[in-house]
Amino acid sequence: MRMTVFTINQAFFAYEASRCRLPSAKKKGEYQKFKNLSEISDQFDVFFLDAFGVLNIGDRPIAGVPERVAMLQKQEKKVIVVSNAAGSPQQIMVDRFRSFGYKFESDDIITSRLAMLKGLSGLSGIEFGIMANEDYGKEGLEALKIKFLADDPGLYDSVQAFILLASNSWTENRQLLLEASLKKIPRPIYVGNPDIIAPHQDFISLEPGHFAHRIADSTGISPCFFGKPFLNIYELAFARLGGRISRDRILMVGDSLHTDILGAQNAGIKSALISGFGFFSKGGFEQGIQKSQIFPDFILEQP
Repeated sequence: MRMTVFTINQAFFAYEASRCRLPSAKKKGEYQKFKNLSEISDQFDVFFLDAFGVLNIGDRPIAGVPERVAMLQKQEKKVIVVSNAAGSPQQIMVDRFRSFGYKFESDDIITSRLAMLKGLSGLSGIEFGIMANEDYGKEGLEALKIKFLADDPGLYDSVQAFILLASNSWTENRQLLLEASLKKIPRPIYVGNPDIIAPHQDFISLEPGHFAHRIADSTGISPCFFGKPFLNIYELAFARLGGRISRDRILMVGDSLHTDILGAQNAGIKSALISGFGFFSKGGFEQGIQKSQIFPDFILEQP
């Protein structure tokens, strides 16, 4: 069976429907509008940048952004990618950004995959069923006992917990098998990517967060999320900074109110919403802010 494809409006309301499982919004009020990061760079020492909708759209960099990031780095600003792109191992992420023209080292990239691996580090004795792309192998997952979920119903019943990491090979049949198995034998669900959707050049993909919320609604099991808007990924980013920089000098830049902006508020840092690319590339960000009551500090037309 083919997966249902969301529109942006449907994705927005899906995020709103999941608010009971997300952190609370902590800021209301006015936001300032600027063209791009170069106009506010002097206000911050550290920039946390989302990937999709900020650095790239699908397999293409956003025009002018590699040069703008290079400008920040030349000014000795610290630029760290903070992304829910959990499906790819670290080296693949490094190679992908370099192919886009960004000069990021492995230490400059923090993903929800890393946050999840840190959170599960004490559970090495548990056998997990994992939603992931098996073609990427097990890089970074070696310490965990995992079985890749496919179409064998018996496999779903045989494991002790589940990891939802990447959904590009997930199907409706597999989702139904997972839900049926959990209804029969409730077990923990760990989500390595809280995103509900991701914008690409020509389509919108459904991400692990979508399937996690479906499971929660269907089974009553509360998933454990790793990544934006939850603190665990920001704690990794702060640790990378060594605690040397005041949080009011850190800016999170993203295209999603419910992950990037809400996550920044939860972490106690400033936020900038991108209005011209990603989630709100076709407009509607002001209506989204009013409906969600999630207020960024800045609106940028482009990164």
